[in-house]
Amino acid sequence: MDSEKALELVKHGATLLFLDVPQHTLIGIDTQMFTVGPAFKGIKMIPPGIHFVFYSSSTRDGKEFSPTIGFFIDVAPSQVLVRKWNQQDEWLVKVSEEEEERYSQAVKSLEFDKHLGPFNLSQYGAWKHLSNYITKDVIEKFEPVGGEITVIYESAILKGGPKTEMERALDEQMKKTKSGAASSTTEQPKGNRFYYTSIPRIIKHKGISGQELTSLNLDKTQLLESVLSKEYKDSEDLLLGELQFSFVAFLMGQSLESFMQWKSLVSLLLGCTEAPFQTRSELFTKFIKVIYHQLKYGLQKESSGPEMGVLALLDDSWLASDSFLHLLCKDFFALVEEASVVDGDLLSWTRKFKELLESRLGWEFQKKSDVDGIYFDEDDEYAPVVETLNESHGDYMAT
Repeated sequence: MDSEKALELVKHGATLLFLDVPQHTLIGIDTQMFTVGPAFKGIKMIPPGIHFVFYSSSTRDGKEFSPTIGFFIDVAPSQVLVRKWNQQDEWLVKVSEEEEERYSQAVKSLEFDKHLGPFNLSQYGAWKHLSNYITKDVIEKFEPVGGEITVIYESAILKGGPKTEMERALDEQMKKTKSGAASSTTEQPKGNRFYYTSIPRIIKHKGISGQELTSLNLDKTQLLESVLSKEYKDSEDLLLGELQFSFVAFLMGQSLESFMQWKSLVSLLLGCTEAPFQTRSELFTKFIKVIYHQLKYGLQKESSGPEMGVLALLDDSWLASDSFLHLLCKDFFALVEEASVVDGDLLSWTRKFKELLESRLGWEFQKKSDVDGIYFDEDDEYAPVVETLNESHGDYMAT
C-alpha cells in the first residue's frame, strides 16, 4: 500500500482506541487478532460498516486466558470508538461522552497514531464473506441486552446435557474457563440471552394423517415457509443475517447458544427437499454460498494468530462422519445432484461446498438409497422415527 492510500485510510477509516489494556491480552476484530504489547492502544484504518470486536484477558505470563467477550459494532467513516479497561472486572467499558470526544480529537490529530495497529485490509474480503447479510437491524434484533457476547452466562443452556461431540467440547471448555472469570464479572447482568428466532424441530398438526405428518417432517419446506412468513416477515436476507450473526457469535465470541441457533438454522435449510427447486432457489443459492464461506474460514488448517480456543474445536468435532452436518449434507448433496431440474448457480455452489468438505475433512458422501427414495444411517438423530399407532387402520405418526 502506498503512503497516500495509507494516509487516506487513516483519515477516513474508523479507529478503536483501547486504554489501559494489560499486556498479553488478546484483542480481535473480524478475522484478525492482536496481542497487546506495551505500546498497543488500539486499531486504525478500519473500513466503515459492520465488524465484530472480541477480547480475552490473560494471566501475567500470557499462558492462560479468560472466556472471550465480544460485541458487534457499526462504524462510520472517521469514527473513533473509545473503550477503557476495568481492572477489577477485566472488561472493556465505555467512557463518558466528554472523554470520548476528547480522545477522538486526539486520535484525529494523530497523537495516538504510533500506538495503533493497522487493520489488515487483505483479510477484509474474508470478513465480508462472513458478514455480508449482517446489518445494523440484524444486530439490534438478535444481540443480548447490552451487546456483550460471552459464554460466561450460558451454563444453563444445555439443561439436559450436551448431545453432540461439538456441544460436549464447547461445554467442557466453558466449565474450564467459567470458574476463573465468573467472580470478576459480578456486576454484569446474569443470564444475558440472545433474541434468536425460535425454530421448531418438528411440525405438529392436528387433524392430518400420520403419513401426511411424516411427509411434512421429511421435507422442511412448509416449516421454512411458515418461519419465513411469521418470524422474518418474508425476508430471506434477515434469515441469512441471523445465520451469519450466530456463526460469528459462536466462532469468534465462543457462544454456545449461538452454535445451537446456527445448527437449528442449518438443519432447517438442509432439511428442505422441495424449496431448493420450487419456491426458494435463490435463497438456497445464497445459503450455500454463506455456509461455504463459513466453513472455509472455520476449518482452516493454520491460524494466522493466537487461537481463542473454538477454532481448534471445529476440526476435532466435525471430522466425525456421524456429525449432524455430515448427515444433513449427504442427503442434500444427493438431492441437488440427482434433480432433473436445478438452478445452475445452486448446482455449482453445492458442488463447490461438497468439494470443500471432502478436501478439508475427508468426508465421503453416499448417495440416496433406492429403498423409499431416502437414505438414513441408523444413528442419524435427524432421521424421522415412524411409530405405528393403529396397525388395523394404517395410521402413523412422525416423532
